Amino acid sequence: MLEVIIGLAVGGALILALLYVRVRRAIRQERHAGHDSWDEMMIGRLRAEGYHPFNEYRVDFFLGLPNEAACEGVRAQLEPEGFEIDVKAIENESALPFSLHASKMMQLLVPDIQALSRRMNALAEQYQGRYDHWAA
Repeated sequence: MLEVIIGLAVGGALILALLYVRVRRAIRQERHAGHDSWDEMMIGRLRAEGYHPFNEYRVDFFLGLPNEAACEGVRAQLEPEGFEIDVKAIENESALPFSLHASKMMQLLVPDIQALSRRMNALAEQYQGRYDHWAA
């Protein structure tokens, strides 16, 4: 009888662990899907305005960050990859008082921009900031 109870408890724990993993994966995919669809929509809009997918354009990425140390951490990761970095303090902004602008010449290809948006989002999260999308 004790073996049956232990077996049921272990089985229940495994089922709960599996459900937890699946829910976390679904939440993570949904969060990234929002950026991916936004990137695709923006590139579609730019192409409709005459941007050619194989020409290089200056692409500007924006992050809101909590302090200068976070800005320097992001700068240290992006500058070696060819990004030009500009940081400005934002007056009257208490939550994320620094705006980091990362700029790079690149092609407007959906998979590349989506990958960079995911990377910028991860950097913002790493430094307790926020990724505010891109512009070209």
